[in-house]
Amino acid sequence: PGYYGEGLNAIIVFAACYLPDSNLADYHYIMENLFLYVISSLELLVAEDYMIVYLNGATPRRRMPGLGWLKKCYQMIDRRLRKNLKALIIVHPSWFIRTVLAISRPFISVKFINKIQYVHSLEELEQLIPMEHVQIPDCVLQ
Repeated sequence: PGYYGEGLNAIIVFAACYLPDSNLADYHYIMENLFLYVISSLELLVAEDYMIVYLNGATPRRRMPGLGWLKKCYQMIDRRLRKNLKALIIVHPSWFIRTVLAISRPFISVKFINKIQYVHSLEELEQLIPMEHVQIPDCVLQ
């Protein structure tokens, strides 16, 4: 996590290239526990407004979370956490991510959809947030 703005608001960076391979035998167990870890971390980190930067670059399809997992995550996130989220920035969005979000539109609130921003380069991301507080993994930089 990093921070932005005068009030030191949290920036949560989520790099998809570090997600487990879906071919693993215990993949669903790992993803379930990963989600619980992420949510409990958010609960501790986020008292005020925050943003999530989702780094999609350099992520093979087999490491991207499935639609069911994403839907479950959205449904389980506390209302306060959803309300305090100011932006979900998706960096290097793939065709798959854009399609999943398009299909999900009927199930997701308009307020939440309006918080999603697509960013196609790290230079474009730099226009939105102070990069000195954001660690970009080497796999994404390349």
